[in-house]
Amino acid sequence: MQLHNAMWPGLVGKEPGTDHPPISLDRMLELTAAASVNGTRFDGVDLFLFHPHVDPDASRDEIRRLADSIAAKGLAVGSLVAPVWPGTVGDSAMGSVEQRGKFIDAVRKSCRIARILNEHGVRRYGVIRIDSATPTKAAAGNEAKSIKRIAATFREAGMIAAGHGERLAAEGEVCWAGMHSWKAMLALLEAVDLPGTVGFQADLAHTYLYLLGVNAPKCAMLPKKHTPKQFQRAYAKLVERLRPWTIDFHVAQNDGTVHGTGAHDKTGRHCPADDPNGRLDIPACATQWLEGAEGRGIRHLCWDGCMFPNEMLERQETWNTILDAMIAVRDARAAGSSTQ
Repeated sequence: MQLHNAMWPGLVGKEPGTDHPPISLDRMLELTAAASVNGTRFDGVDLFLFHPHVDPDASRDEIRRLADSIAAKGLAVGSLVAPVWPGTVGDSAMGSVEQRGKFIDAVRKSCRIARILNEHGVRRYGVIRIDSATPTKAAAGNEAKSIKRIAATFREAGMIAAGHGERLAAEGEVCWAGMHSWKAMLALLEAVDLPGTVGFQADLAHTYLYLLGVNAPKCAMLPKKHTPKQFQRAYAKLVERLRPWTIDFHVAQNDGTVHGTGAHDKTGRHCPADDPNGRLDIPACATQWLEGAEGRGIRHLCWDGCMFPNEMLERQETWNTILDAMIAVRDARAAGSSTQ
């Protein structure tokens, strides 16, 4: 199982002209390539296909030059994040015909870039990540109708992806309409009905909030204050329901708190891998999601940690600590496989 680092923490929540400006792709690649734990290094990176990291309309030659620069650092490319949100290429997956057309266009552009990277050879596995690009509150009036509209958009996007030999993974994050609870997420995937083509991207930090019912109290599997035994039982049930759909996986940590930004409802707060307030036993939780991973086409793990201060992201030891957590997940999974 290959170990990847996400490049979008250098962009998400970053604003030019502030004390937390965007961190360039070159710098994120440099920090990733330099990370080392007892001789083990990251195998690759996952990319966000939008400015200033990647121009979604970049020419073939520009994409190949990008691929050359990544390969020169000894890194591969795995999953790609499609620019589906308003303000990027896309727009709401449950919006007007025009908005949904923009969403589809974002997926189409991502598939084009994926094909160039694949032909180059720097990318040999991974998916294209999407979400509904619609805040949870937009679906509050009629959840069933919202899921039906999002599913129609995802199905069209999935057929386009399949035509390019790609798969789409919908991120399970509570701030997105139709994906804000484990029940809604499962209903959406079943409504799309393209298993193996449109699946689930499980992030340890975000799926923990599914258990707590954040943005969907009626779907909570756990009270906010719970015992380790209660957690283990609930977590096993959650994974059992969503694991068959899981085709992409993010290692992460969560301290149980949430925050809201702009039009977004409450969403998960990523924590450093060694955060003393972290609620998750990362290797133990990850191995449950990764049972049978190869059979679902998962060949790599990716770290996701957004909204960290630039000062933290610029420290090389931050990435060494993250890599250490990733290695622990891989080792725990290998140990579990050997005892089965």
